[in-house]
Amino acid sequence: MSGGTGARRALTVAGAVAAPLALWVVTGPVTGLDPSAETGGEVQPVGAGLVIAGSLIPGLAAWGLLALLERVTGRPGRVWTVIAVAALVLSMSGPLSGAADGASMAVLAGMHLIVAAILIPGLGRTARPTSRRDEPPVPA
Repeated sequence: MSGGTGARRALTVAGAVAAPLALWVVTGPVTGLDPSAETGGEVQPVGAGLVIAGSLIPGLAAWGLLALLERVTGRPGRVWTVIAVAALVLSMSGPLSGAADGASMAVLAGMHLIVAAILIPGLGRTARPTSRRDEPPVPA
């Protein structure tokens, strides 16, 4: 991976952290709506730390998965995108079933969608096809 690719991926992950945090600031501290989730029968507020961790960890995992796929498949971008979309669909079960109320559901679902809208195309565009002995090379 070239330095330019690494920098683009780092900026993509940073954007995927900053965007939902901005949404949290607007909906939480600015408007007074405190997004919350119900876990184990208790309503817990979703604070800035959870928003950062909830977007940084998947962002870094997505980057790592893409780097791994670049080593093991000739079409890492395509495989990565399919996996990323499946992960988004699965992740939506969290806010859709665990939000404490309708407003929280909308905010938390919005955060998931914002992270996906940044990571999927942002990282997907940086995928570098590799040639493997058992696969024909992919034209650039």
